[in-house]
Amino acid sequence: MAEFQTIILYCSLFISLFFEVFLLITYLEVRSEIRRENEWLSRPRPEALNPAVTIVVPCFNEEKTVRATIESLLNLDYPKEKLSLVLVNDGSTDSTLEVLAQFKSNPQVKILDKTNGGKHTAVNLAIENVTSALVGCLDADSFVTASALRKIVPHFEDGSVMAVTSSIKVHEPKNILQYIQKTEYSWSIFLRRMLSSMGALYVTPGPFSIFRTRVFHELGGYREAHMTEDMEMAMRMQKNHYKIVNSHGAHVYTTTPDNIRGLVKQRARWTYGFLNNAFDYKGLFFNKNYGHFGMFIMPIATISIFSSLFMVINVVSGWVQRAIQIFNRYQVVGFNGKFSWPSFDWYFVNTGVLSLIIALAVALTLFILYLSIRLADGKFKFHRGILYYLFLYTFMVPLWLSKALFDTIFKRKVSWR
Repeated sequence: MAEFQTIILYCSLFISLFFEVFLLITYLEVRSEIRRENEWLSRPRPEALNPAVTIVVPCFNEEKTVRATIESLLNLDYPKEKLSLVLVNDGSTDSTLEVLAQFKSNPQVKILDKTNGGKHTAVNLAIENVTSALVGCLDADSFVTASALRKIVPHFEDGSVMAVTSSIKVHEPKNILQYIQKTEYSWSIFLRRMLSSMGALYVTPGPFSIFRTRVFHELGGYREAHMTEDMEMAMRMQKNHYKIVNSHGAHVYTTTPDNIRGLVKQRARWTYGFLNNAFDYKGLFFNKNYGHFGMFIMPIATISIFSSLFMVINVVSGWVQRAIQIFNRYQVVGFNGKFSWPSFDWYFVNTGVLSLIIALAVALTLFILYLSIRLADGKFKFHRGILYYLFLYTFMVPLWLSKALFDTIFKRKVSWR
């Protein structure tokens, strides 16, 4: 049993290290591309080149945030005559519809009201009547920066681009949990930009992903998709060789869970959705016709769920065993009340292969985290969320991974809220 655990541990560390090296090499290859993209997007563009865009805002019980969401869209730095909003009330039981009604006199705004059927039905209802060249979605708990759309639209000058995703940040973190997520979202910005360069994005997030409208005419609308319709849509696009790219400078802020229960439920739903959608699209795995997406990213993303859970459990079990040893020693020899500072001797430093691999993996993690924050914020600035993330995040992950695996294995249906 011990040998089996050692083999799994080495395999998990190898996968982690391999992926980090792969990301770092990808960054070194595309950093000049990122620099050129920043320069290109900062240039003024003739207004005539801006296509008509429709943004759908699906709402269910979002009375506290939807007003700010709509106002952020109306304040976009984009020609007003080319920007339309479709606000869909998906059978809210609070005063969301009343908040939406306050914008009904705005010529840019159209309001739809329907019985509750889930986010995918709300977005599909709006898309049915969209006539603009581009259409996107913004969750009713998210807020766009004024320049976000202008940094997304130019990507569609490439006729092969079918969708562009934004960079999502945490809106006004207030507690430790939200500061952890702030750092995590910076990592996600870096990851998605690297995956974009590889043509391997597997999610088009609800916060401000923009599509060519014909994508929905050709592939159909959103599906329930295990409560993660944005993942399924991206996988469907990948299956049909539709190009998805990321605009890392198009910033969108989203509200995040402020308690552990809400965070675990949200992340368990995301992981559950990924596992089940990945199974639905299992034909893409190790299929050379889908390039990096099929041959590398999807398999390693799936394996990493299991390997991450195993490594954390392995670490925690080691701590438990150590605590038991200390307790047993106390029972035998009692408690020594004398205190002495620990001494250090290089002779006792573990220089085994496992220790070196772990040290290298940690060093690469720190370096990639540095690159992530610099890419997300334009520069690296140390903040307390980084410390919270480094010391706490790893031990939170098993909470939602184990729940997602349990729900998947026993075919339990997850809920949005």
